[in-house]
Amino acid sequence: MECFKVPPESPADHAPRRPWLSIVGIGEDGVAGLGEKARLAIASAEVVFGGRRHLQLAEPLIKGQAQAWPSPFDASMKGLLALRGKPVCVLASGDPFFFGVGVTLSRQVAPDEFVAFPAPSAFSLAASRLGWALQEVETLSLHGRPDDLIRPLLHPGRRLLVLTSDGTGPAAVAELLCGLGFERSAITVLEALGGPGERIRAHTALGFPFSDIHDLNLVAVEVKARADARILPLTVGLDDDLFEHDGQITKREIRAVTLSALAPRRGELLWDIGAGSGSIGIEWMLADPSMRAIAFEADPVRAERALRNAQAFGVPGLRIVQGKAPEVLADPEKPDAIFIGGGGSAPGVLDAAVEQLKPLGRLVANAVTSEMEAVLLAAQARLGGSLVRLQVSRLGDVGTMHGWRSAMPVTQWIWTKPGENR
Repeated sequence: MECFKVPPESPADHAPRRPWLSIVGIGEDGVAGLGEKARLAIASAEVVFGGRRHLQLAEPLIKGQAQAWPSPFDASMKGLLALRGKPVCVLASGDPFFFGVGVTLSRQVAPDEFVAFPAPSAFSLAASRLGWALQEVETLSLHGRPDDLIRPLLHPGRRLLVLTSDGTGPAAVAELLCGLGFERSAITVLEALGGPGERIRAHTALGFPFSDIHDLNLVAVEVKARADARILPLTVGLDDDLFEHDGQITKREIRAVTLSALAPRRGELLWDIGAGSGSIGIEWMLADPSMRAIAFEADPVRAERALRNAQAFGVPGLRIVQGKAPEVLADPEKPDAIFIGGGGSAPGVLDAAVEQLKPLGRLVANAVTSEMEAVLLAAQARLGGSLVRLQVSRLGDVGTMHGWRSAMPVTQWIWTKPGENR
């Protein structure tokens, strides 16, 4: 057997580039809190980028041109990248790689092109002020993001550190907590941490009194719940009553089995075809913050309802596509998994799903009608996979006594598309 020989590499193949970009985390204490190397990076830069507040904090060290970020912020960093090769410095709040601009930069600039000097993040400073073990705390940034993202984290006894967008953020968090049955939760507002204007105040969510809050703030929440609070358990198969629906919903027991068959993995994209209330896509996204889903729904009323459910479950990133399959199944990003819950018996829907699915992707389809079951039986005969018959019975009233009432049986087809590991 002849072995494949790897061609020799020239020394230049792995020669590191000289960093031209410095990323400096700066706190509210300004230049006083910076180390020697961070100070030198600012002072030696031809151009220093940052927010207006950052530039003011670092002003004593800036010798080159101070350039404030454009509004709206340009995530492609065109202005900065045009200076590639010149000594450039970017200022950021605290740790640039924890909900910071460093994450955006790293998508545009290779690691050997920059050097970073992080400062303590707002979360680290808050934990140190409160004496909380940071590894045991849920951290979340609501900076420029929907407040609904906090909903899945609201479990009794848990501690949250939440970065807000501005001085109105803490009151909005308090209002959300009160509306969900968590009004007894303790809220601590930590403002301008590390600077001369640092201030820390506490109150319950109910009757939250503070309005003169610094725009740079973080909210610490110690969660306390009423008996009827809206708590989202860490499991699949959530109670049907938590969803707004018109009966077109994959019932909790079938939903739990369906999500198990879909086998979510971090960072994956799901297509939910015939989404109805959106319950499958919502629970897929609740599995991990990295999960994404697109819900395809032909009925405009149900599409709007699915959007409301996504907001109510704290996954506002669920994308709703209103239209009839298979015509709407043309998204440029191929899915890692597909669920077909409604409309699957229409001509071309299953074939389109099979075609669009990534290699080694999982497809799960449920049938309650004989027409859809016939589609799945034919698909299994042609493509393989497994078929399962599911049926649930619930105790109900029979006159003055009780008996079991069987729901319609569900035939489930589970298939993995052939292909290579990616």
